[in-house]
Amino acid sequence: MALPTVSRVVFANKREIKHCISKGLRNLSLSSQIHESTQLMQCLKTATCQSNAVHTIVNRRSQLSYSCESNQGGKSRSNWTNVMWSVIAFSFFGKAEEEDTRTEAQKKEDEIILLLKRAKLSMMRGQLHGASGFLHQAIALAHQTHNNQAIIYTYSLMANLAYVQGQLDNAEKLFKAAMSFMLSGGTPQDDNGVIEMSLKLATIYAGQNKSELAETGFQFCTESLESKLEKFQELPAEEQSEELRKETRLLLGLTLDSHARYMAATHRLSRAALDYRRALQICQEEQGETHPQSLVLLSDLATILDLQGRHDEALPLVKQAVELSREAGHPDQHVLLGNMAGVLMHNGLFEESVKLYEEALVLAQSVGDEEAVEQIQEGLKEVANRRKAQEAEAQAAKTETEDSKSGTN
Repeated sequence: MALPTVSRVVFANKREIKHCISKGLRNLSLSSQIHESTQLMQCLKTATCQSNAVHTIVNRRSQLSYSCESNQGGKSRSNWTNVMWSVIAFSFFGKAEEEDTRTEAQKKEDEIILLLKRAKLSMMRGQLHGASGFLHQAIALAHQTHNNQAIIYTYSLMANLAYVQGQLDNAEKLFKAAMSFMLSGGTPQDDNGVIEMSLKLATIYAGQNKSELAETGFQFCTESLESKLEKFQELPAEEQSEELRKETRLLLGLTLDSHARYMAATHRLSRAALDYRRALQICQEEQGETHPQSLVLLSDLATILDLQGRHDEALPLVKQAVELSREAGHPDQHVLLGNMAGVLMHNGLFEESVKLYEEALVLAQSVGDEEAVEQIQEGLKEVANRRKAQEAEAQAAKTETEDSKSGTN
C-alpha cells in the first residue's frame, strides 16, 4: 500500500486547527486572536478523510495555509469582529488604582479575556481538558453579561477545540451557535466569517459521511465567494478593497482545496484534480509559486494524477515541489518526500523510492509526526512487497522460458 492519506476529512483539519492554535497562541494578546475564526483559512491543508488506498495528499498540520492576512479594523470584517477591538487595550498588569476605576461591566469583560487567554495557554500546552474548562467559564460569563461579541468568539474557540478532540457532533453545534449569533446580530450571510464557518461545517459533514449536507455546504461556500469576487470587479476602483479581494480569493482557494480532498476521499479523482488545479492557481497568483502552500498543492495535484495512473505527469510535478521545498526548508518536507516516494514506487523506481521514504522517515521522527511515521513505514512495506512480486514474476518468466527451451529440445 502506498503512503496512505492522513485521514483527510477528520485528521487533516484537526491538524490545521492545532497548528493555527499553536501559532496564534504564541502572542497571547487578544488583538492577535480577534480573527482566529479566519485562521483556518491560513492553513489551506486541513482541514478531509480519504481511503487508505491513496498515499498522502499532503499533511497540512503546519502549512495548510494561504496565510490570508486579516483586514484588522477594516470594513471587510463583520461587525462583531470590529467591536471586539474595543477590548484589546486590556492589560493583565494594570495598577491597582486603575483597576478600581473600572466599571462592573469592564471587570466582567476583563475576566472573560483572562479566561480566554488561560484557555489559549492550555491549548498551546496540549492541556485540552483544562482549556475546555476555561472556555466554559468564559461562555457562561459572556451570556451573563449579554456580550454577543464575546459569545461568538468563545463559541468559535470551543468549536475548534471540540473538532481537534474529534467531537464532531459537538463542534457542529458550537459552530452553528456562533453563526446564529453572528447572523442575528446583522452579519450578512456572505460575510467571509460566516462562509469560513460554513466551510468548517461542510468539512464536518464530510467527516460524518453526510454527503448531501457536505456537498450543499461546499457549493454554498464556492458560489458565495465566486459571486463576491464578481461584484468586486464591478465596483469603481476607489471602492475596491485589495485586502478584502485577496482574503476572499484565498478563502475560495481553501474551499476548492477542501472540496478536492473530499472528492479524492470519495474516489472522484477527475473532479479532485480540477479543484486542485484551481486552488493551486489561486495560491500561486496571490502568494507566489514558491510559497509553502503552493508547494503543498503542487504535491497534492501530483498525487491525484498518480492515483489516476498518470504517473508520467505526476512525477515532474512532485519533483518540482520537493526541490523547491528543500531550498525553502518547508516545514512539512517529510510529507512531500513521502508523496514523491509513492509516485516513484508507482513508476517502478523502487531504489529511489526507498531512499526518499527513509529520508522522510528520519525527518518525520525528528519532528514527532507519529501519523506520518506510521504511514511512511507502510509505504516502505509496500515497496518491499512490490519488489518481491516483481522478482517472483521475473523468476516465473525465467522458469517458463527455460521449460519452453527444454520442451523444444
